[in-house]
Amino acid sequence: MLLSTIVKSYRNVRVLCVGDVMLDHFLYGKVERISPEAPVPVFNFQSEKKMLGGAGNVVANLKSLGCAADILCFVGDDEAGREVRELLEKVCDHVEAVVVPGFPTIEKTRVIAGNSHLLRIDNERRFRCEDDVLEANLEERVKQADIVLLSDYAKGLLSPERCRRVIKACLAAERPVIIDPKGDDYAKYAGATVVKPNLKEFNQATGLSCHPTDADFEDRLREGAGRLFEKHGIQNMLVTLSEHGMAFVSAAHPDEVFRIPTEAREVFDVSGAGDTSLAAFGASLAAGAEIQDAMKLANVASGVAVGKLGTSCVTAQEIIDALSRRRSSSGPGWKQKNKIVSRHEAANIAAQCREQGRKVGFTNGCFDLLHQGHLHSLMQARGECDVLMVGLNTDASIKRLKGPERPIQDEKTRALLLASLEFVDFVVMFDDDTALPLVDAIRPDLILKEGYTIDRWPEAQFVESYGGKAVTLSRLEGYSTTNTIRRMKG
Repeated sequence: MLLSTIVKSYRNVRVLCVGDVMLDHFLYGKVERISPEAPVPVFNFQSEKKMLGGAGNVVANLKSLGCAADILCFVGDDEAGREVRELLEKVCDHVEAVVVPGFPTIEKTRVIAGNSHLLRIDNERRFRCEDDVLEANLEERVKQADIVLLSDYAKGLLSPERCRRVIKACLAAERPVIIDPKGDDYAKYAGATVVKPNLKEFNQATGLSCHPTDADFEDRLREGAGRLFEKHGIQNMLVTLSEHGMAFVSAAHPDEVFRIPTEAREVFDVSGAGDTSLAAFGASLAAGAEIQDAMKLANVASGVAVGKLGTSCVTAQEIIDALSRRRSSSGPGWKQKNKIVSRHEAANIAAQCREQGRKVGFTNGCFDLLHQGHLHSLMQARGECDVLMVGLNTDASIKRLKGPERPIQDEKTRALLLASLEFVDFVVMFDDDTALPLVDAIRPDLILKEGYTIDRWPEAQFVESYGGKAVTLSRLEGYSTTNTIRRMKG
């Protein structure tokens, strides 16, 4: 699947998050002088903001990505706990926030001057309560989810016993469980689908000293992961490497390491980037992505997050936009991939073209088996405009229109083939049964297609309604995907 297609599938995913929720409190202001009382900056307070942190930030990101989210967490019997519950109700379908008497809700206050993080003030104590406190609703919540995420900040909820009970429930319900770990006790994560430590946590858990710039890094990574696989029965290990990207090792193929570089971004604040990464990785797996594609999307999402100030949520549209802007200095196909844009990007490009006085043309189709008839139409279309955008049906929309045997080629292949043509400027995927919603977003100056008259061409009627022009292209006879398939079948 295209990465953008995976992102669009987030809306069909339900995720259960179990973990340590925090209240992130941000104080914003300016520093213009040093105190006469002591050599410290004088912070001139201007505004404040409160938002979910820890596992709360994970579910906030899941909601922002388009997923349905449930949460099991602890809070204190205090004002911060009430604020956390109110915030959780806005982003979760179901909130199980257990009040633990005698303990404060975890709150972290950050003092921010401009883009500079001056100070953090923590109010917390490790929660302690009976291990079976989540037992009542645990199994039912796991069964209702497509995937379970454990966000462990070592604040007391995911004690070894509770952690093992959650994993046991996931295994019984055949639900993947992804863990963002803390500490070096990986026995409590035994049987997990994926454990996702950062490099420092990985070194701590394995007793090794690995660094991505070392010549033997991958050998040591395999060695350390192998120890954890053998000792604890963990199925996969995903190690985040900060500015060096991510590395993945599987117990099924312990001799192989899959690595991806980090996304180059201007970094304003790394607060919550790990939560964003966990949310995007879990949502991608639940949406049917392969591990490698889920890693890429988690990497892109965390790259967007660090480009924002404060604990920030990342939207599905921001990921799609970031994907459309990606560049690579090596590897085939990148120039062509940059021509495959999201609906949002296409609308922005069309608006910019109009401001520059350039004519935007639009055509659409399945383009299943690209043939000379397609080329004939596309060349005609490009001759009528300055910029040609081609709407391409996704695999799902083609199956609805043409039946389960189609398409012959998947959407990624079809999109890349179209993008490789010099007379196609941009390719835009659409999942609707007609191209009308896409046309509405782009508002092209011309719409062009072969074989349609205005009376049975709703998209053309719409374009003409706001002053655009519809052009019927001539057909090159003797070419069609159906005939090609028929000939292939003899």
